[in-house]
Amino acid sequence: QVQLQESGGDSVQSGGSLRLSCAASGYYFDRNCLGWFRETPGKEREGVAIIGTSRTTSYADSVKGRFTISQDDANNTLYLQMNSLKPEDTGIYYCAATTVQYAASWYCFVSGRQGFSYWGQGTQVTVSS
Repeated sequence: QVQLQESGGDSVQSGGSLRLSCAASGYYFDRNCLGWFRETPGKEREGVAIIGTSRTTSYADSVKGRFTISQDDANNTLYLQMNSLKPEDTGIYYCAATTVQYAASWYCFVSGRQGFSYWGQGTQVTVSS
């Protein structure tokens, strides 16, 4: 059974940094797309950062240059380093994984949430001004 568990969410001031982690069990990272999505009040869950085969990465325009997605295959953990946080980054952040294998990040990014089969429970990030 695949389980994804996020951690690292917190409340920070604008301009601050956080690192989110997603630990996976029953699942191996090295062939599938992994991603971070966020959900904010009044908006649909949106893709923030995706990592695909050969460590290709794709980001939402709103986070480019500030967020970095990475994975540690040895520890089966996905990370999201978030710098220069803004109040509009506030939301629940979800870790997700696809069943599609050997796909570049852009392919999984344009697939959206429908392309991801496995989800964590989410972790709250709050950025105050």
